[in-house]
Amino acid sequence: GGRYLGIFPFLERLEAKRYKQYIRVFLRQYQLAKTCPGCGGARLKPESLAVRVAGKTIAEAAALTAADLADWLDHLRLPVFQQSVADHILGELRTRVSFVNDVGLGYLTLDRQTRTLSGGEAQRIALSNALGSHLVDTLYVLDEPSIGLHPADVDRLLGLLRKLASAGNTVVVVEHDPAAMRAADWMVELGPASGAAGGQLVYQGPAAAVQEAGTLTGQYLSGEKRIGVPSARRPAVRWLDVKGARLHNLAGVDVRIPLGTLTTVTGVSGSGKSTLVHDVLYRQLEARLKGEHSAKQHLGEPVGEVAALKGWEHLEDVVLIDQAPIGRTPRSNPVTYVKAFDELRALFASEALARARGYAPSTFSFNVAGGRCEACEGAGHVLIEMVFLANVFVPCDACGGSRFKREVLDVKLQGASIAQALEWTVDEAIQKLHRQPRLARCLWYLQQVGLGYLRLGQPATTLSGGEAQRLKIARELARARGGRRLYILDEPTTGLHLDDVRVLCRVLDRLVDAGHTVLVIEHNLDVIKRADWVIDLGPGAGDQGGRVVAAGTPEDVAQVTDSPTGRFLREIG
Repeated sequence: GGRYLGIFPFLERLEAKRYKQYIRVFLRQYQLAKTCPGCGGARLKPESLAVRVAGKTIAEAAALTAADLADWLDHLRLPVFQQSVADHILGELRTRVSFVNDVGLGYLTLDRQTRTLSGGEAQRIALSNALGSHLVDTLYVLDEPSIGLHPADVDRLLGLLRKLASAGNTVVVVEHDPAAMRAADWMVELGPASGAAGGQLVYQGPAAAVQEAGTLTGQYLSGEKRIGVPSARRPAVRWLDVKGARLHNLAGVDVRIPLGTLTTVTGVSGSGKSTLVHDVLYRQLEARLKGEHSAKQHLGEPVGEVAALKGWEHLEDVVLIDQAPIGRTPRSNPVTYVKAFDELRALFASEALARARGYAPSTFSFNVAGGRCEACEGAGHVLIEMVFLANVFVPCDACGGSRFKREVLDVKLQGASIAQALEWTVDEAIQKLHRQPRLARCLWYLQQVGLGYLRLGQPATTLSGGEAQRLKIARELARARGGRRLYILDEPTTGLHLDDVRVLCRVLDRLVDAGHTVLVIEHNLDVIKRADWVIDLGPGAGDQGGRVVAAGTPEDVAQVTDSPTGRFLREIG
């Protein structure tokens, strides 16, 4: 019964319930953002736009980049009376805009939406805000502020942090960047390793003295340990040619990427690296190799254009390995992600007690009914809704957080129940189960990417972005045989210690040695100097970038005087 309304009337009736988030998300799939014809995207009434300062409306001034706005303010000439009224305002405005430029964000327009900023950009905006507040006796805590910064920008950032400290504040920074460590007054190093093997204080004292302390960080800073340069670069056999790439600040850029090599795309923040690699190349290859791209254009994800793309026929797949979570629920964990849980459950099901009771491998899964605790449905905890407060998770009374029924926990493998086995680290599991080749091989890949300290059942929601990315690399290594794939990684060294960077370099080399092409957006000089080919974009950010400044081996790029990356490669060379 009932009359069919039609699609559009149905969607229009839902508009009245847009205050509900799930309704907004549902409607967004059938909507496209269009510029408002009334204000032309300025978001203000005509009366507001009628007011002009030096010929510009507030919308036109906000559309300038921070660097251009600073230049406009410096050349602003007002009548005497207006100048006297605006003196204090202009002084405050110039100071705040200068802070945005000082943290390396001069390429951002003032009307840029906050949700489009990267994590590093958002943190540096907060830092510029802190500088503008002129506070003293304040404790500032920054978590890896150098993320996404070119070495040229790191020097400027460190100068700002020094300015904060000199003003009478205390600045605590969690950081892996060697330049930041050398600039510090005091250093605290935790270790000696990761996970359960870490958590101890291995050094605290003047930053300059860590080199004599013999700690892992000290060994790298002193040069006792270092990431070496390969004796020879891999030669290019075939090329992937991108002609006329267009999006944002890229205006018809031509790029050549050698296949079967490790290529890094470098440049200062905002020079167009992610736009070129992710929004143009990745989307175009997706469309050709998979029939369509995965960009959510209704959510504003851009897709760049190319005049021509040659050489893609030599690739069988393109894979983006980013730092997005591997799962959004605690049910996802490292052992399920690399498909090792199937092997582990089969081992438990083959035990004598399990066979006598008729247990199948699925009995040892917390995701399906059978052996899991039904009180919490294998979650190990129960959700208590607090109505006006945040929801609370409490351990399940029935299973005590083990996720399984008591009788299932009677089955032991090397003296451990399935719940206890999920608490093993990857390193421990390999030691105990090295005679199980298929399972040990899956876990071995995790060890190879430096994740031997993770617990098998560690919830995916507790993993950092860097750990999630290395899990994805481990899974790709496991299927690396056969096919010629292009792997794209955006700043894989984010959150990595210098010793972890060495492990990452070894892993990337293994992907290339298996016949694949690895394309990395990177600022870390240790990765750049090991690349077979470097594409340096710039020379600046925003409108001052978007051009190929240099392309070639690291040695070639180091000789280009206009290349900001080349200057730093010369210094470490």
